[in-house]
Amino acid sequence: MSFLHLSFYSAFTLSSLGLAFHRTHLVSVLLCLESMMLSMYIALATLPIENQTTSFALMPMLMLTFSACEAGAGLAMLVASTRTHGSDHLHNLNILQC
Repeated sequence: MSFLHLSFYSAFTLSSLGLAFHRTHLVSVLLCLESMMLSMYIALATLPIENQTTSFALMPMLMLTFSACEAGAGLAMLVASTRTHGSDHLHNLNILQC
């Protein structure tokens, strides 16, 4: 395993551990999700370079597009929850309430 692969795997693992252990604020959850998507994007962007192919050239752009849409939806949820509940604490949000 090369150093490049190890760094991508460790970045993704640290992001998922951050997502699992630091779920008090919605901002920290969104940052962990964004770092997971960024590590996957960089891994997919370097895959065609290592394999010297062009067949996977569209996949990183699609992933970056979905990541931007996810970030926009997450920030909209953050603004909406802050306006209705007064803070971004996840324990204030209840799925059963409208």
